[in-house]
Amino acid sequence: MEYLAGARKTYRAQVELGACTDTYDASGKVLHTGDPSSVTRAQVELALQSFLGSVEQIPPMHSAIKHEGKRLYELARAGIEVTRKPREVTFYRLDLLEWQSPVVSIEAECSAGTYIRSLAQDIGTALGCGAHLKSLVRVESQPFHIDEAVPLDRIEQAASPADWQCHLHPIDEVLAGWEATVLTPENEARVLNGCSITVEGRESAAAASEHCRAYSGDGRFLAILRQEQTGLWHPDKVFRS
Repeated sequence: MEYLAGARKTYRAQVELGACTDTYDASGKVLHTGDPSSVTRAQVELALQSFLGSVEQIPPMHSAIKHEGKRLYELARAGIEVTRKPREVTFYRLDLLEWQSPVVSIEAECSAGTYIRSLAQDIGTALGCGAHLKSLVRVESQPFHIDEAVPLDRIEQAASPADWQCHLHPIDEVLAGWEATVLTPENEARVLNGCSITVEGRESAAAASEHCRAYSGDGRFLAILRQEQTGLWHPDKVFRS
């Protein structure tokens, strides 16, 4: 779960220009309004391009981030606003799907921890007319896409004849984007006992990623290996059959 939570996310969102709210979305109280009638498609595209890559983003007050032990949304509901530290997030892709003034429809691929509500707020600031998030759907949390989602009623039906396991994914599918290595029988035994190993072709720390998947010769998922400064690979997590 820790690796899945940190994966890239993709969202489809509608951003409505012309009004800022205290929650940065349509559920909030309108704080001020602006006139978006002069905003053009070219200006919208330029604004989106300005957020590509690594940017600093201020989380909304109505969020679950803690401040001195309390959730920000708890403080917001009590009428208290505190200074939030900017967080570095990354937008890998920001596609303009549709422009029907005053609504901008976008698809955003971004790093974990990104607030699309904050992006909507920032887009409104960049265009000078204010904006808020009108609607939002998460379409992907890599490597899983909404097109593969199983409706709850189908899961409930599957639970009755006990064939729910057909809906499960292999545990290593969460790590499908990682590099993989097949261990020799000797290294397999060492990994299963928690010992660090040398992985052929991955001796240099500069030539390999920080983690990799490890499999037995017959294809069993054995472990998650983490590279140490010595160049050896240590079993971070070991899965016994």
